[in-house]
Amino acid sequence: MRSRYTIKDPDGTYFITCTVVQWISIFTRKPYFDILLDSLQFCRQHKGLKVYAYVILDNHLHLVVAGDKLADIIRDFKSYTAKGLIAQLEQDQKTWVLNQLQYWKQATKAKSDYQVWQEGFHPQQIVSEEMLHQKVDYLHHNPVRIGVVERPEDWVYSSARDYAGDKGVMELDVII
Repeated sequence: MRSRYTIKDPDGTYFITCTVVQWISIFTRKPYFDILLDSLQFCRQHKGLKVYAYVILDNHLHLVVAGDKLADIIRDFKSYTAKGLIAQLEQDQKTWVLNQLQYWKQATKAKSDYQVWQEGFHPQQIVSEEMLHQKVDYLHHNPVRIGVVERPEDWVYSSARDYAGDKGVMELDVII
């Protein structure tokens, strides 16, 4: 990973992206979204993760987050959600998706039959209020840009509703 995309300030706030291997569309039904949302809530309640903004799309998610040992929290989040997603895919008999996750698995992943997430999470430290607004606006408008909704707050799996004054599907932390 290039040094530009590392966590340099442990007290910093970061814009991060987690991407499914080969951009495979996994998040197509509520149970798959719920695995991510439940894990983010767990990380908030038990690991000190602060979630300020988020969007989950079909094959990736963006977060504006902070927390002590953020790299460890995100590593655990990705590991836990990968296991949950694989179990759900097996239960739903999504053989095609499982075959893709098996095919694209890196050889270094010897302990698993599948690989859900690409390596890393591309952290970009938020260094100004202007950058914070730009990143939040970017992630909230992702569903609009790809044509799945007309307004950011119409996408259920995003914090855009919270920023528009409504209640979203996940509790957020307040940016200080």
